[in-house]
Amino acid sequence: MPYGFTVWFTGLSGTGKTTIADIVGPELERRGGIVEYLDGDVVRTHLSKGLGFSKEDRDTNIERIGWVASRFTRAGAWTLVSAISPYAETRATARGMVEEFGPFVEVFVDTPVEVCAARDVKGLYAKAYAGEIKEFTGVSDPYQAPESPEVHILTAELSPEDAAGEVLAKLEARGLIGPAVAASPRG
Repeated sequence: MPYGFTVWFTGLSGTGKTTIADIVGPELERRGGIVEYLDGDVVRTHLSKGLGFSKEDRDTNIERIGWVASRFTRAGAWTLVSAISPYAETRATARGMVEEFGPFVEVFVDTPVEVCAARDVKGLYAKAYAGEIKEFTGVSDPYQAPESPEVHILTAELSPEDAAGEVLAKLEARGLIGPAVAASPRG
């Protein structure tokens, strides 16, 4: 039976979770994995449409993502989740669902809220600071940082490529993936 695992990227909006996952994913595919992506924005459009941003709705959203990740893991996929997932208890619930079938690697994409706001191409932080968006994580709603993530990335200090390298190194160190294989010369 194939083995799967889930890499769960958590952090504020604008930290680079999806950007890093989008670098890690193709490398995992090069190493032979079947990679599935669960991005918070995409999931809210297709799986959690109609949910708001109350604590209960956020918990429901993350539990849904955790359940889908557990199914992908059970089926042998290497799953990359990029979701703010602000509450520690709900991340623990998602971890428990996944770990029933395979490893769970939590990646805390840690970036100061000021840096996230400066990067914000959607203008969400400006709207949150102006009071136009209620319950915005990191501004008017809490984010509970992971206490002991498997990978802690400070994106204000690292390029997305270097951050992805740290994730891949952790996956190698845990024996979840093999080392990168150099391309063979053609001739």
